[in-house]
Amino acid sequence: MIATGPELAFDEIPGLGPDAHTFSICETGHAVQAYEGFEELCRNPGPVVIGAAQGVSCFGPAYEFALILDTELRKRKLRSKVPMTYVTPEPYIGHLGLDGVGDTKGLLESELRNRHIKWITNARVKEITAGKMVSEEINPDGSILKTHELPFKFSMMMPPFRGVAAVKGIEGLVNPRGFILADEHQRNPTFRNVFSVGVCVAIPPIGPTPVPVGVPKTGFMIESMVTATAHNIGALLRNREPTEKPTWNAVCIADFGDGGVVFVAQPQLPPRNVNWAADGKWVHLAKIGFEKYFIRKIKGGTSEPLYEKFAMKTMKIHKLQAKSKHTAAAAE
Repeated sequence: MIATGPELAFDEIPGLGPDAHTFSICETGHAVQAYEGFEELCRNPGPVVIGAAQGVSCFGPAYEFALILDTELRKRKLRSKVPMTYVTPEPYIGHLGLDGVGDTKGLLESELRNRHIKWITNARVKEITAGKMVSEEINPDGSILKTHELPFKFSMMMPPFRGVAAVKGIEGLVNPRGFILADEHQRNPTFRNVFSVGVCVAIPPIGPTPVPVGVPKTGFMIESMVTATAHNIGALLRNREPTEKPTWNAVCIADFGDGGVVFVAQPQLPPRNVNWAADGKWVHLAKIGFEKYFIRKIKGGTSEPLYEKFAMKTMKIHKLQAKSKHTAAAAE
């Protein structure tokens, strides 16, 4: 089972990354650097640029970071000294690589507007130098609509992901970006004894966009991949063919520091059976509670306590697709 996560492709954009001119929150060490950079910003306030580079598939943390940053600056009475711009390759705010979930477009646009955060969509980052980002806003036909030169004292940009070097270029195993190819059972179509789960799995984009936008792999979605894979490997060990399919359902809580957005997508990729989003101050408290709960259960080595399983079943959010009678009979 391949579960490597991604390689962070900072090198694909000149000046991107913590070894160059922008911060990252994709690794613990990077997050510590970003915290130190934020404290320096508070000592010497100035413009901020937050967002995601072209090819990014993980947009939630960028939105969360921008809005939590806004909340903290307001608490410190510094927000009036810090102009903020959100830069993203998404065709619209709230796309999230998923063509939106519920009214994430309206909810996130409203949050940015109410907090005086300007935004640039269909953005392709050309280069980043010390204190300046050059971003090209792209038309639907691929031509350049406008080039933006954005000065900044602090910038956090999510990088594009690619597959890890260990699997790069293995024909039949990976796609051109190095992500692992998998069928509906999380099984590689060429190497039939290989399964993959998590961010390293290849998922095609939702549809064409002027700037490359990837598809996120969210937490509950990954748990469904792992659950199906464990059952399917067990089936192979018992000389049976795999039959379990993950639902790829998504349940996400985005924290904005003093509020947030929660959404449920079943399945994560459209068209969906459930397509719902909501916001409110309660989401911030829910996220804090969930983080404490999640860390506690993982430390205890229990991935799915009975009460969690009961709660998810009550909400009709499942990790495995229901089997037809024919499939169940074949598995027997």
